[in-house]
Amino acid sequence: MKILNIHGYKGSAENSACLALKKLGFDVIAPQIDYDSENPDIILTNLKDIAVKSEPDYIVGTSLGGFFAMLVAEYMNIPAVLVNPCLKPQITLPELDYKLNKLRKQEFESFADMIKKMNCNNMTAVIGGEDDVIDYHETVTKKIISNCIVIPEGKHSGATLPLKELFGEIIK
Repeated sequence: MKILNIHGYKGSAENSACLALKKLGFDVIAPQIDYDSENPDIILTNLKDIAVKSEPDYIVGTSLGGFFAMLVAEYMNIPAVLVNPCLKPQITLPELDYKLNKLRKQEFESFADMIKKMNCNNMTAVIGGEDDVIDYHETVTKKIISNCIVIPEGKHSGATLPLKELFGEIIK
């Protein structure tokens, strides 16, 4: 099975999710993304192109990668697993030193409006109960994605979550 894995802001293509997926024997496509140097619309276009060419069976996205994974999964009409998805990047990213200019903020807000209108029945969110980066999972994530698995002691980093076991159960 082929999986497109999208890492988070300041993350690596070889993140915890990628390693867990590879341990399970999945064929993983994991592009390295420089979120600081590209506008969100260019990132989304590039990810859609990768998805169209590679034809993944699933998309996995972590944090900001989860935000883009939702958009690509909707575009491709395939299931997604989102690890601590950053569904309000216009709020979260400035707290992480991301230089959010007016254009990027408008793009993120436009995408966020799209996400609110999506049918997320084929998406699962894995949420760290002690996420130390995103504090709106209860008020935002759980309202948008009905299928949420909360790991009570989990933090924002995928390394604090039992991803191999969870992916093994979720991805069929």
